[in-house]
Amino acid sequence: MDSARPTPWRRAVVVAALMLAAFTFNTAENLPVGLLPLMADDLRVSLTAVGALVSGYGLTVAVASLPLAHVTRSVPRRHLMTGLLVVLAAACWISALAAVSYGLLLAARVATAMAQALFWAVMGPAAVGLFAAERRGRIIGLLSVGGSLATVAGVPAGTWLGGHSGWRMPFAVLGALAVVSLVAVAVLLPTSPPGESHGAYGAAPDRRRFAVVLATTALSVTGAFTGFTYVVAFLDDVSGFGRDAVSAVLLAFGAAALAGVAVAGPLLDRFPRATLTVPVAGQAVALVGLCVAGRSQAATVGLLMLLGASVAPTFMATQSQVLRVAPGRTETALAANSAAFNVGVAAGALLGGGLVPLAGTRGAFLAGGLFTVGALVVLVWPFSAVPRRRPFKAKAMDAPEPGCR
Repeated sequence: MDSARPTPWRRAVVVAALMLAAFTFNTAENLPVGLLPLMADDLRVSLTAVGALVSGYGLTVAVASLPLAHVTRSVPRRHLMTGLLVVLAAACWISALAAVSYGLLLAARVATAMAQALFWAVMGPAAVGLFAAERRGRIIGLLSVGGSLATVAGVPAGTWLGGHSGWRMPFAVLGALAVVSLVAVAVLLPTSPPGESHGAYGAAPDRRRFAVVLATTALSVTGAFTGFTYVVAFLDDVSGFGRDAVSAVLLAFGAAALAGVAVAGPLLDRFPRATLTVPVAGQAVALVGLCVAGRSQAATVGLLMLLGASVAPTFMATQSQVLRVAPGRTETALAANSAAFNVGVAAGALLGGGLVPLAGTRGAFLAGGLFTVGALVVLVWPFSAVPRRRPFKAKAMDAPEPGCR
């Protein structure tokens, strides 16, 4: 397909295909968490070894995001996205092979993680470039819904399917979903040269404000995962929930996350500052509140739902802000934000792991709240605040600053 802007129905199908791809990538990333015992028994490895398939995945994304975005910046987006989805489909089907070994599965996970690292960097610019510039935030919101559905529906459904049909079957299904996305993207996404559309550069480039967004991402994600990594132990030890009740509470958390993304997404363009500041503040209140009121089951459910409704919109809003203030190519800037996110995940899990033996799970949630307060301070500090909405100007695209490194 040529570089002309596609018709409305084609744009809608491309966005839907990218939402499906985001859902598939995120589900593939976290699916082993729900299949841990099944995979460990079948592959004859320890639970820790299977857990490394998830932690190693996140580390790969963090390390690979920026280099891959840099070396592929001249590749047409349609060709690049098609290649990434081919990797996703192939890796999922390799994982589903009856004779797959742990080593081959690990290699497939690394390949998927590298594809995901680049996918999140190029998906946003490729999608928003199909629409008018003032709809950037709304499109990012739609793409985030696809990613959030992985937590609410993808991983639970994959866990259920794996329990009834074997752990390989969910990976086979994910491979089929990747092919559906692949066909739609390959046929309908324009072959415009990189850097041609308004989505390739920040609408209001600003290096200082870009640094503020990266710091907000790293601090808020570190805070969230310092506590949430140990949420099951918290619900058991502090709140006194039984096993079945824990599943219901986590489902409520996921539903709240999806609702938060659905509500905040349409507001990103109109209220760019508030849609980032409010979720960060909500996350801080939820984490500290869980430390203080975690012995009350009713308060715990409410605060976890507040946490879910805050965490997911926060990352969505930082992605939208990066598209506004990126000092160069948005693919590189989004890759940096993705790296900050995954560094925060790893740092939070490590920090929480060190705190739990010393201060218990309540202490981990308190520390997470303090990190989030730090993110809020960085965000609202008068000299570093994220800019208010400004009209999109062609000059920011015609003469971009040098790309961030």
